[in-house]
Amino acid sequence: AMTSSAPPIPIHLENYTPPAWLVESVALDVDIRPEGTVVTSTLHVHRNPAVSGNQPLRLDGEDLETLSVALDGRDLPPETYRVGASRLVIEAVPERFTLQTCVRIRPDANTQLSGFYRSRDGYFTQCEPEGFRRITWFIDRPDVMARYTVTLHADKAAFPVLLANGNLVTQGDEPEGRHFATWEDPFRKPSYLFAMVAARLDVLRDVYRTASGRTVQLAIYVEPGKLDQCAHAMAALKKAMAWDERRFGLECDLDHYMIVAVGEIGRA
Repeated sequence: AMTSSAPPIPIHLENYTPPAWLVESVALDVDIRPEGTVVTSTLHVHRNPAVSGNQPLRLDGEDLETLSVALDGRDLPPETYRVGASRLVIEAVPERFTLQTCVRIRPDANTQLSGFYRSRDGYFTQCEPEGFRRITWFIDRPDVMARYTVTLHADKAAFPVLLANGNLVTQGDEPEGRHFATWEDPFRKPSYLFAMVAARLDVLRDVYRTASGRTVQLAIYVEPGKLDQCAHAMAALKKAMAWDERRFGLECDLDHYMIVAVGEIGRA
């Protein structure tokens, strides 16, 4: 049976403190294999100028098997950082640095429907409110806004669709019947909005021309055999985009707008 994770502990406004460290950008390499998924994360981090003091770097994590930790390209000796069940702490870091961590996660055994998990047709994410920490070490809080680039690798026959937030940068085949795709989101976002998919899905494609004449590629991905249910959703999406333009003067600012609609979250 699928089980849901425990509800998050609320943080009240009077107890809020700003983050000591901020993340400018995140580059994730996600290598999906049956025995486990290896996630290599490269974070560009800098001290928050609004916070005084020399606080250590504290990253959130859950159910992560930590394989390596490197600071500015050099592997850190184990005595220079602490890995706990839910926290990675590095006491001494410079004002600005690059942190690379490599972890193994097991989405096939993830029954919480939080983080990265296996479903009948592939692998999906649920990061709201605090699921991103189940994918990689991160400052997993909504006031840490970063730009994300994600490269996914998976078996091409089993998981022909590879998706993440933003715009498709490149894709191609790899040895042993595998393939990859790199997606880049040019806009900063909180970690709870992160999404990625590696699955076998059907897709309905269309295009939308914005008020300024830009063309946005639209796609609705569904479980195989359910394309006949997509036409109404596509029409509603176009109407919503047009309403945003008329009512607020806001155009879709991405080259791709994709919806993934899956109802079966258990394993067949």
